[in-house]
Amino acid sequence: MAGADFEAKLDAVVKRHIPDCDGLLSAERLSGGASQETYRLMTRAGDGERTLAMRRAPGGVKVEPVPNRPGLAIEALLMRSAQAAGVPEPQVFYVLQDADGLGEGFIMEWLMGEALGARIVRSPALDEIRPKLAFECGEILARIHAIDLKATGLDQHLDTTTTADYVDQTWERYRLFDTPQPMIDYAGRWLMDHLPDNVEPVLVHNDFRNGNIMVSPEGVVAVLDWEVAHIGDPVRDLGWICTNSWRFGRSDLPVGGFGRLEDLLAGYESVSGTKVDRERVKFWEVFGSFWWAIGCLGMAEHYRVGPDQTVERPAIGRRSSECQVDCVNLLMPGPIELVTPMDLTSSKDMPRIDELLISVRDFLRGDVMSETRGRSNFMARVASNSLDIVLRELALGQAGRGLEQARLKRLLDAEDSLDALRWGLVGGLRDGSIALDLPGLAEHLRTTVVNQIAIDQPKYSGFKTATLGAR
Repeated sequence: MAGADFEAKLDAVVKRHIPDCDGLLSAERLSGGASQETYRLMTRAGDGERTLAMRRAPGGVKVEPVPNRPGLAIEALLMRSAQAAGVPEPQVFYVLQDADGLGEGFIMEWLMGEALGARIVRSPALDEIRPKLAFECGEILARIHAIDLKATGLDQHLDTTTTADYVDQTWERYRLFDTPQPMIDYAGRWLMDHLPDNVEPVLVHNDFRNGNIMVSPEGVVAVLDWEVAHIGDPVRDLGWICTNSWRFGRSDLPVGGFGRLEDLLAGYESVSGTKVDRERVKFWEVFGSFWWAIGCLGMAEHYRVGPDQTVERPAIGRRSSECQVDCVNLLMPGPIELVTPMDLTSSKDMPRIDELLISVRDFLRGDVMSETRGRSNFMARVASNSLDIVLRELALGQAGRGLEQARLKRLLDAEDSLDALRWGLVGGLRDGSIALDLPGLAEHLRTTVVNQIAIDQPKYSGFKTATLGAR
């Protein structure tokens, strides 16, 4: 929903339900937000203006309940409960109702701070506070995990998920995509073999990471995006903020790309009084990459079937290989051989396919981005990056698939198509007939995944880690 009808309904909500607001001036959808929509609302307030934020389900449609996703109304309750427990949060003013005609969502306080993970890692304005953020994040997580589920009523709304169930449910979600991604199945098997013991279930934010916290020069201003909160193992949150996807290029600083693990755990233990097992943090770091590898594929699936078929969805789908290479680096680091790229300029076609792609890419990065702002500008950049992936696929894909097929023939002692061989490996990993320590398996997976990330995102820090000393 957009346009005059959308703004008219939003204007009515603001007038009726937001204190000291006399009406809506504008509603701007912000860039990012692949799972939910986020808007900046400018409203009239007396003789001046007041800025609010709205978080809404994609497309403004009524969303059916989904397992392990409490919904935006409960997300608002989570934020209110966290704020009462001393967690920095924006004040939630109003939860949208069916009668408002705007779909699911809520309107909240607009806070000033930096929420883009890459800027939190690099902004000179945050140089002084950045070394202190890991400790502060540990303190905040300890406060979240101490929230009384019964007193807040959250125990009536959130799913309790054991670690085994969480791994299995995530793995099952991937299996339903009907795509053979052997490294994902290897990671799933490894996780099931290394489940932590003696877990005391608590409230878990479940998406606490750089990019879901807002930071100012004074520290953390707000914890955002509670949409996947559940009751489970608290170390999930500690491992997730260390997952390499959320370090924004600073792989040397494991906590969000801005801090040390020692500081995160010290902050956590100073509030909780509980000593954290580092091997358990590693387990959840592996799970984080496993989970997000599947989540990225889910974005591609959503593009095929969902209401929000934007250029961002399939682009995020290609990020699955980033997470898979992080699993490689955590579980099976070692030597690899990179595919030699094909020279696309050797073709005598006029124009060549690469010239067609480059011309569109450069148009998006030049003309379109110079004439747009906000979400349209962001989407133009995403689209141009997708064309870069296609160009690298043309240069590397065919040779990479040929080498992958040859390795699989040797590994499985079988003659078949590449697709059938991939399914053979996946099936053996799923049913346990192929051991994780099968000779040649780690080398095959490592080489396959690293060459895939060379296509999808060679600037990703995990690729650089994996290819140190590569041939």
